[in-house]
Amino acid sequence: MAKSQKQEKTNEAPDGAAIISGIETDALSEERQMIEEAQKQAAEKRKYNEKKIESLLNDARKEAQEQADRVKKKIMSSVQLEIQRRSLNVRGEVMRDILNKAENKFDSMIGNENYSTILASWITEAAIGLDVQSAQVNASEKELALISGQMISHVMEKVHQKTGKQISLKLSNEPPLKSQGVVLTSDDGRIAFNNQVKTRMLRNEREIRMAIYNALFTDKRKE
Repeated sequence: MAKSQKQEKTNEAPDGAAIISGIETDALSEERQMIEEAQKQAAEKRKYNEKKIESLLNDARKEAQEQADRVKKKIMSSVQLEIQRRSLNVRGEVMRDILNKAENKFDSMIGNENYSTILASWITEAAIGLDVQSAQVNASEKELALISGQMISHVMEKVHQKTGKQISLKLSNEPPLKSQGVVLTSDDGRIAFNNQVKTRMLRNEREIRMAIYNALFTDKRKE
């Protein structure tokens, strides 16, 4: 009877080792949960940081590319402007050279036997443009030597044929012109018509330059 009571008493009191084992198990389980949670948080943080770094790198790459594109565009624009500037300079030089050669060509024609006809046409044109009853004719020294009384009479007749108006012309007493061509001045000196070579070229400058441009700088080849 005493033995049975002792065994019952033993069943009522838990074993100390079992308690300790239970505590250790709970502690280990909690520790594993904490470690797993910490690892999970660390992984999420690492993933977040990686995304943030990648985003920053993408932004940096994009900004660098945009800046490179701006620099490239600026350089290309500067190059294009320089090409256009040089092209305009070349065209200007070519045109000036051609115009100078044209003036020299006209000058060399003064000794040509047909030049008197050209000179008479310039005087006629100036007389019609001046539109007065009487005027004086002046020209360069070389050209004055070619203007005869017969040429003057022919011009007056030509003006009458073209306009139906009479005009009286005579050579001027003023010093000869320095540049090639003619200038007609009304007898009262109030108006004049400049038909010198330089002035004629300026008067028709747009057409002359367009003709030179089309001849030299326009590609007319068929594709």
